Amino acid sequence: MHVGKVWSEAPRDVKLLWWAVLLRMMAYGMTNQILTLYFNEIGITDEQMGLFMSLTLVGDVCISYVLTWYADSWGRRLVLTYGSAMMGLSGVVFAVSENIYVLLVFAIIGVISPSSEEVGPFKSIEESMIAHLTPHNKRPEVYSMHSMLGTFGSAVGSLFCGVIIDILISFKVFETKRACYKAIFGIYAIIALIKLFISISLSAESELDGDFDDQCESAEATTETSTETQIEDAEVQAEDTPLVIKSLRKDRLSKKTVSLMFRLLLIFMTDSLGSGFMTSSWMVYYYKKVFDMSNTSLGLLFFSSKYVMAASAIPSAIIARLYGPVKATLLVQVPSGIFSILVPFADAHVWLSVLLLMLFFFTTAMDVTPRQIILTNTIPAKDLTKVMGMVNIGKTFSRCIGPFFTGKLANDGYLWVCYIISGSLVILADIFLAILFGDIDEQILAKTNS
Repeated sequence: MHVGKVWSEAPRDVKLLWWAVLLRMMAYGMTNQILTLYFNEIGITDEQMGLFMSLTLVGDVCISYVLTWYADSWGRRLVLTYGSAMMGLSGVVFAVSENIYVLLVFAIIGVISPSSEEVGPFKSIEESMIAHLTPHNKRPEVYSMHSMLGTFGSAVGSLFCGVIIDILISFKVFETKRACYKAIFGIYAIIALIKLFISISLSAESELDGDFDDQCESAEATTETSTETQIEDAEVQAEDTPLVIKSLRKDRLSKKTVSLMFRLLLIFMTDSLGSGFMTSSWMVYYYKKVFDMSNTSLGLLFFSSKYVMAASAIPSAIIARLYGPVKATLLVQVPSGIFSILVPFADAHVWLSVLLLMLFFFTTAMDVTPRQIILTNTIPAKDLTKVMGMVNIGKTFSRCIGPFFTGKLANDGYLWVCYIISGSLVILADIFLAILFGDIDEQILAKTNS
C-alpha cells in the first residue's frame, strides 16, 4: 500500500474522517494510560473499577443503538458533531469531579473509553460514510489507512500522556498525581473541541448513499431488489436531501440482511467478549503492578504497541487482497490469541513479556481491514449504517461483560488469568468465522481486485 498515493486520491470528506479518527484515538490513548491509575488515586477498588468499566460500556450500547440506527435520517454529520461535543463535556467533568456516580454518567453520555479502543457511535458511522464514498476496489487501502491512523493516534496519545505526567511531577507543576491526571482530561476536552470543528466541516456528500453494489450489478443483470433500491436512491437525490427514513417499512431490514447480521454478531461478539477481559487499561494496570513501571515507561510501552498495530495495517491490506478477508483474518487472529495466552507465563522476565505483548498487538490489529471488507461487501449499501451500527453495538455490549469479572479477578490477585480467557475466546471467534463465512473469499476478491 502506497500511503502517499492513497492519501492524495482520497476525497476531502474521507481525509477529514481520517483526521477525526487520528485525534479521537489520540484522546482515547491518553485516558487509557491514566484511567485505572486515576481511580486508584481517588480510592476506587479494583472490583469497583471493573464494574465502572462494564456499566460505562452498557450505557454506551444504549446510546450508540439510537444514534447509529437513526444516523441516516438525522444526518451523519449531526450525530458526529453531537458525539464530539459530548466527548469534550466528559473531559471537563473528569477534570473537575471525583464523584464516581457523576463520572459514570459522563463516561457514558460523553464517551470515555475504558480500553483505548473505539466506543460510541463514531466508528460505525465513519466506516459507513467511507463505504458510501469509496468504490469496492479502493476500500482495502482506504480502510487500512483509517485503521492505521487511528492506531497511530492511540500510540501518540499513550506516549504523550506518560511523558507529560512525569514532566508535570518532576517540575512540580502540580502537587499531586491526582492533579496531573486531571490535567490530561483537560487536554482530552481540547482535542474533542478540535474534532467538533472537523465534524462540522464535512460536506453534504458525506450524507449521500454511494451504492457501489448497484453499479456492479447493473453491469451484469439488475434484480428486482436492486431496482427498487435505485428508485429509492433516485428519489432522494431528486429531492436533494440526505437519506431520510420515511416509513417503518423502509426502516426494516430484509430477511437476508438480518440473517447475515446475526452471523456477523456471533463472530464479532465472541471476539469482543475476549477483548473485554483484558482491555488496554487493565494491561497498563498489570504492567504497573507486576513490573512497577514508571509513567514514561508505560507510555513508551503502549506507544510501541500501538505503533506496531498501526504498522500492521499496511500488510493487512496486502494479505486481504491475496487470500481474501476470511483467510486473512484466520492467518493473523489465531496467532494473536496464542500470544495473549502466553503473556502471563513470562511474568518473571519483563523483556519476554514485552516481546509477547508486541507480537500480540501486531497480529491483533491485522484483522481490522479484512473484517471491514467482509461487512461492507456482504451487506446491502442501504442497510450498511444500521448493520454496522448494530454490529458495533453488539461488540460493545459483549465487551462490557469482561471488565466486571476482570475487576473481581484482579481484586483476588488473578489478573493474569484474563490474558488466557481473552486469547481463548479470540480463537473461538475465528472458528465461528471459518464455519459461517469460509466460502465468500472468491466472491469478494473478484470485487476488490477488479
